[in-house]
Amino acid sequence: MLQTIEVEIDTTGQVHPLEPPIRLPPGRALLTLLDLEANDSALLAEAVLAEDWLKAEEDEAWARLQPGKS
Repeated sequence: MLQTIEVEIDTTGQVHPLEPPIRLPPGRALLTLLDLEANDSALLAEAVLAEDWLKAEEDEAWARLQPGKS
C-alpha cells in the first residue's frame, strides 16, 4: 500500500515525519521535494482567484458539466 506523509528535512539531511508522529519502517521510499516559494505563491493566488470562482456566474457557466446541477 502506498502512503504519503509530510516530513521535514533538517540541515543535516535527516528526515523527520510531522503529524501524526510515526516511526518510519525500514525499507525504501520516494521523496518529493517541494518548492516552497512556488507553493507560497499558489496559496496567495488562491484567495484572489476564489473571488471569481465563488460568483454565481461561474456556477452557471459550469453547471452543464455537473450532473444534477443544470
